[in-house]
Amino acid sequence: MVATIRYEDIVKIPKALLHDHLDGGLRPATIVELAAEVGHELPTTDPEALGRWFVEAADSGSLERYLETFAHTVAVMQTASSLRRVARECAQDLAADGVVYAEVRFAPEQHLERDLTLDEVVEAVVTGFTEGAALAAEAGTPIRVGTLLTAMRHAARSQEIAELAVRHRDAGVVGFDIAGAEAGFPPTRHLDAFEYLQRENFHFTIHAGEAFGLPSIWQAIQWCGADRLGHGVRIVDDITPGDPPTLGRLAAYVRDKRIPLELCPSSNVQTGAAASIAEHPIGLLRDLRFRVTVNTDNRLMSGTSMSREMALLVDAFGYGWKELQWFTINAMKSAFIPFDERLAIIDEVIKPAYAKVLG
Repeated sequence: MVATIRYEDIVKIPKALLHDHLDGGLRPATIVELAAEVGHELPTTDPEALGRWFVEAADSGSLERYLETFAHTVAVMQTASSLRRVARECAQDLAADGVVYAEVRFAPEQHLERDLTLDEVVEAVVTGFTEGAALAAEAGTPIRVGTLLTAMRHAARSQEIAELAVRHRDAGVVGFDIAGAEAGFPPTRHLDAFEYLQRENFHFTIHAGEAFGLPSIWQAIQWCGADRLGHGVRIVDDITPGDPPTLGRLAAYVRDKRIPLELCPSSNVQTGAAASIAEHPIGLLRDLRFRVTVNTDNRLMSGTSMSREMALLVDAFGYGWKELQWFTINAMKSAFIPFDERLAIIDEVIKPAYAKVLG
């Protein structure tokens, strides 16, 4: 079965994406053009070479070094027009890769250097996604994009960003997130924001268990009430190898509660959370039936796409269409849009397409 799965066929099959950063997915050529407009100095102005630079700079095994690459992308995303363009192109690029549903996140507080307000930042991005989705539909590759607003865990604006997300909940914003370096910045620092979101019946995910271990995951779930875990790959530290493996209390809780794991294989390897794709815990976690999803994280820095991530898993673990469908339906089940809308995409888009390749 594996031999029959060609990359071009993976591109055509419907995919769902829950963990993708807007400032981590720009087209290199767009960065070059926007940098010239604002006078921002880049490592190189050759788009192809710049794309390689981002991947090489991010491929360090360090989350902190990985995050440094964002200085260049964020610098060119400080006006309403640039934010609209980046969001529009993001929607088009994902749709061209066969993604039919995506939740793309960004941190509004990082885009205020040219006097935009937080609301203006959100409005520009949501407008860009709407424009991109319309263009994708015209091209015959329809996509729905939901926006997640991210607060930076080292800053003190999480309550403000949470209120911003709720304020725009009926205009395309479907959830909230915190991101940034985990060590020294536990999610409990933002407890007021998470309690507010729960009172507002609003969805949120938390970056946890990527560069830091089980305490980060435990706090995200048991103190903050996260609906999903951004990465969560270190949950494997609570699983003892054996036949069968033995789950610790936290791992068992995550599995029992069907808490989705937003795993990002290539990114996890780059930041040192996994040694290689073949050794990535996604294989074990899938076998143990955790609510595993496959994601891109930062397409520019990882030089990747949803199709590439799935192709890497096919090569590393021998997965077939059945497993790829399982990952995709897991993601749709875990999306932050209403249940009936999730079900419609699963029943009307994903399952019919996979039925054709499964035979």
